[in-house]
Amino acid sequence: MPYKVINDFRDKENNNIIYRKGDTYPVEGYKPSKKRITELSKEHPEHRLVFIEEVKETVKQINSEQDSNEDEQLNENKE
Repeated sequence: MPYKVINDFRDKENNNIIYRKGDTYPVEGYKPSKKRITELSKEHPEHRLVFIEEVKETVKQINSEQDSNEDEQLNENKE
């Protein structure tokens, strides 16, 4: 399940990767623990920030993305 970064942070549990607001969490190839997801999606006691939120894709968004990808492929084939 992908998450959206809503506040910048450094992931100390994954090679200190820096995530910026708007990034997708986690990076490809990294599978965080459920505990880590919970830590990042709840208010941090020291920083008083939430760092990630769950991305909820609707069927309409998924279909729109697929249509966009198909259009790009068609345009590439014409060139």
